[in-house]
Amino acid sequence: MTALNLIHCQPDPKKFVMWASRHGLLPPGGDLGYAFHAALSAVFGSLAPKPFYYRDERAGLLAYTAHSGDALREASGLCAAPDLADALGLDAGPHSPGLNIRSFPAQWQAGRVLGFDVRVRPVRRSKDAQCKHGRERDAFRIPIDEEADEHVLRREAAYVEWLGERLQSSGAASLVEARMTRFRLTPVIRRTQAGSGDGSGNGNGNGKPRQPRVINGPDAVLSGHLRVEDSDAFANLLRHGIGRHRAFGFGMLLLKPASVDN
Repeated sequence: MTALNLIHCQPDPKKFVMWASRHGLLPPGGDLGYAFHAALSAVFGSLAPKPFYYRDERAGLLAYTAHSGDALREASGLCAAPDLADALGLDAGPHSPGLNIRSFPAQWQAGRVLGFDVRVRPVRRSKDAQCKHGRERDAFRIPIDEEADEHVLRREAAYVEWLGERLQSSGAASLVEARMTRFRLTPVIRRTQAGSGDGSGNGNGNGKPRQPRVINGPDAVLSGHLRVEDSDAFANLLRHGIGRHRAFGFGMLLLKPASVDN
């Protein structure tokens, strides 16, 4: 069984936004997800943890990783620039507890009910002749576009259904109940895919580097209870996260003791 660790750090919001702005990592009015993705990659290199979740200034940043605390601290010591380490709160000080790492359970009893919170990007792929893999569409809007009863299908119900499908398809868990505790539409930055290259190693076939692209979409936090169906599959689900944009702050399943009966 692959080990699983939970890491936590307490970024300084002002310092981190300044760092992200200097590097062009903030979409207009957008989310910090891409900036944290870039920061974690800069600090930990190939060991960068995902999925991760930055809730707010008080809660800080949480992430799951299969790598050991020693390996992560060595990587951050070698890779992290002083200003970025300070912005992420990696070193203990008056305003930060530093980088904390602890082991997380990797075995789960089938049938156990757990409480959860998860921030997700609930999108589906719609068919598009001009897009090989289809386009991402808000999971709430697709049924309406197909003339479903708009008064019956509420956004919350659509997202809860979306989450239940993903838990079931993984074979890891089943949804007991869930509710939407936060919703907003947010832009995220993605980089365009590079082409075959012209030998310069800096971009696509025209020699252009990958360009940032802003994508607007749903950003929801769902809370509720789930039932573990398979221990190994559930541990794998925790390591990889749920849904799209897992490397950008979505999909990390936060667990807590159940507040309902099994």
